[in-house]
Amino acid sequence: MTSIVWFRDDLRLADNPALRAALDRDEPVVGLYVLDEESPGIRPLGGAAKWWLHGSLAELGERLEERGSQLVLLRGPADKMVPRAVQDAGASAVFWNRRYGQAERDIDTGLKARLRDDGLEVASFGASLLFEPWTVRTGSGTHFKVFTPFWKACLGLPAPRAPLPEPREIPGPSDRVASDDLDAWSLLPTRPDWAGGLRETWEPGERAARARLREFLEEDLKTYAKARDEPSAGATSMLSPRLRWGEISPHAVWHAAVDAGADRFLSELGWREFAWHTLFHSPDLATKNLRPEFDAFPWPRLKPSQLEAWQHGETGIPLVDAGMKQLWHTGWMHNRVRMVTASFLVKNLLIDWRHGEEWFWDTLVDADGANNPFNWQWVAGSGADAAPYFRVFNPILQQEKFDRHGAYVREWAPGSAALDPIVDIGQTRKEALAAYEVVKRS
Repeated sequence: MTSIVWFRDDLRLADNPALRAALDRDEPVVGLYVLDEESPGIRPLGGAAKWWLHGSLAELGERLEERGSQLVLLRGPADKMVPRAVQDAGASAVFWNRRYGQAERDIDTGLKARLRDDGLEVASFGASLLFEPWTVRTGSGTHFKVFTPFWKACLGLPAPRAPLPEPREIPGPSDRVASDDLDAWSLLPTRPDWAGGLRETWEPGERAARARLREFLEEDLKTYAKARDEPSAGATSMLSPRLRWGEISPHAVWHAAVDAGADRFLSELGWREFAWHTLFHSPDLATKNLRPEFDAFPWPRLKPSQLEAWQHGETGIPLVDAGMKQLWHTGWMHNRVRMVTASFLVKNLLIDWRHGEEWFWDTLVDADGANNPFNWQWVAGSGADAAPYFRVFNPILQQEKFDRHGAYVREWAPGSAALDPIVDIGQTRKEALAAYEVVKRS
């Protein structure tokens, strides 16, 4: 008999509890990845995410082969593809690591019951979060809606478990299991091939993820606290896509950061946790305002030309344009600049945050179902924030403070200053604050 490890957002061999459980059965193990874009509620991946997924799956398949096993690729609804893999592999057990979106949880719950009814051993494990969402509660038993008390409560819980070692051998079955060809999924862009900048910037896969963590802690950490908000400083970890795809676990990052004395960095992991906990309790995070009163926000009629100017980095606001061009070229944007570009869209162009969230979903290599909408709602003022109404990032002042020598703007948008701004920063700020007053009165 064979055990199946169903990989999802955990494309790694090290610190993979589902893989460890399969190996503990002392029988052949097969890896499985299902590209599910059809199940109700499952959000299809954006273009940049598909590019990353191709590279990460390719490396995961190679690493499983090196250790004696196989990665089976199937495309279709998970509730059909997983039972198909069970039949093809003659499996007696299926293991996976938990997901936290509502649609994903519903699929997993249904599959777990169905497979157990068929006589299989099925188990799920915590692997992508440091703290399970149902373990972090307020004194009254509800979930937290503000970050600082949430993170304080997390730090009051037992420390995250130590990461599991990477297995050296993963015995596979004697006969190969039927699998799709990764190239046939056409995850990579071809006509046109817009991914040249992504290839220049990134190397997907578990080995590169571990190398980047070491590099960050050994070389960049010394300037992190001081320079983390400067987009040209290169002081950020660049681990966000690695964590999004699970090429490295938050437990591995946590313990490595603690050992390196990177206490300031731990709160970034905490923010990621807060986003996922919020999604767990608010499944419609990508489409519905967390604050119901924000439904009264008087969005003006959308001006497509302004949205397109923002998307293409042609607003005439240098820091905004630099961020949007960095995003298009690399599939990533510095966090400080993400806040500035998002604030400009929502509070200067008065464009609904959901339009920005959809654009980032398609263009970010690290876009996931929690962090992307959570952070957009935080900037918009509709999300989990103790003071949501009056925060408007002035992109001119932000550039003076965090790119005071202009290095970032010169790299990504050297011609932006010659463009006429598409809106007046001061006037649109007043209009945004007036619109927020409507929300407050509601």
